[in-house]
Amino acid sequence: MENFSRRQFLASSSKLAAGAGLASLPVVDALADNPKKKTAANDKVQIALIGCNGMGWSNLNSHLKLPEVEVVGLCDVDNNVLTRRSAELEKMTGKKVTQYKDFRKVLENKDVDAVIIATPDHWHCLTMVNACEAGKDVYVEKPLANSVEECQVMMDAAKKYNKVVQVGQWQRSGPHWQKAIDYVQSGKLGKIRLVKSWAYMGWMKEIQPKPDGPAPAGVDYDMWLGPAEKRPFNPNRFHFNFRWYWDYAGGLMTDWGVHLIDMVLYGMKAAGPKSVVSMGGKFAYPTGAMETPDTQQAIYEFDDFSMIWEHAVGINIGPYNRDHGVAFIGNLGTLVVDRAKWEVFPEIENNEYKTAAIPVQARGGADGGLDSHTKNFIECIKTRQKPNCDVWTAANTAINAHLGNIAFKTGRKVYWDAEKQQFKDDPKANELLKANYHNGWKLPLMS
Repeated sequence: MENFSRRQFLASSSKLAAGAGLASLPVVDALADNPKKKTAANDKVQIALIGCNGMGWSNLNSHLKLPEVEVVGLCDVDNNVLTRRSAELEKMTGKKVTQYKDFRKVLENKDVDAVIIATPDHWHCLTMVNACEAGKDVYVEKPLANSVEECQVMMDAAKKYNKVVQVGQWQRSGPHWQKAIDYVQSGKLGKIRLVKSWAYMGWMKEIQPKPDGPAPAGVDYDMWLGPAEKRPFNPNRFHFNFRWYWDYAGGLMTDWGVHLIDMVLYGMKAAGPKSVVSMGGKFAYPTGAMETPDTQQAIYEFDDFSMIWEHAVGINIGPYNRDHGVAFIGNLGTLVVDRAKWEVFPEIENNEYKTAAIPVQARGGADGGLDSHTKNFIECIKTRQKPNCDVWTAANTAINAHLGNIAFKTGRKVYWDAEKQQFKDDPKANELLKANYHNGWKLPLMS
């Protein structure tokens, strides 16, 4: 698909390889293409939340810590969630806000400057593109999209409509993550030839199968499904657990994986891999209701290093005795970082350390990056700068995660052509790159 998104993605990849990084791309010149002037430093930024459960509510609470943010609307297809969150917000702020059941009505409101999109993954693309088209800036949850094709469409839309889009991979704004990445890129670890990333979710228990049935009262189930395949309502597919079903998400690979794989790509200044192989299955809970693998490993071959992603449910003890993290393994030492801390373990040769040991560097404070990330988004709305995790950064990460899942689905090693943004001589794998929309919904394509 020869379009701007691929060209922009490749240009961004070149900048990564050169060490410039996606965050250093030019500012968004909104004044040239958008009649709406820049937001003054003392102006209110009026925000609406689309998807009020779980991470959407966390995102909203983080934004509310900023004095210039004013919430003017809440939207959810589940009236039970919408009513509860509206009451909680009124108690917090002393103000009632408009309630919406259809996100398109939110976008019609000229008073809304920006939206937070925290829907299931299969809704991210349509909602973000429509929001940009309506002139709104966007904070959208990770992963960027539920398919590689959608990632490309979203890059097109961000460019065409020239909007600020921040994606919720908030490690990008975490100070201790940035310090760890600076150390990785300093050369003090020597040649880095292997990077491991992992998430061991000991808290996840078996999801017992449940029968199909009617949707709960107050839920617009057809709207919840949107472009996903039409299926009877099942409580296991709804709310939090949607992420374990291919129709709506990509399992732990795209849930936790994008956070940590993103740090691998950031630290190594990497874009697309040359090849990927993945294996795993429902090994922890073979009779459970999850579709996506509860145990999975994926090995990525880049030009001069390999990356291993692995996840497991029902187990807490991961590599380096951490339930999640990234390990940059160099000839002189290994840096291990997670959401709480980072440290360096030196290699030893002839009873001598090859580099200095770095003791634990704690993140400092309760903010693991989310508050810094939302603050960066609001600042960029005012300045029209590119945010810390823009669409091109997030697309790079999401595409890598999706490639791992496609390798798993095909059951073989797949070879990626970064220039063409497709697999080499593999029609079956290339079919899995596509977004398949249903129920009358159409994938938005940029002219």
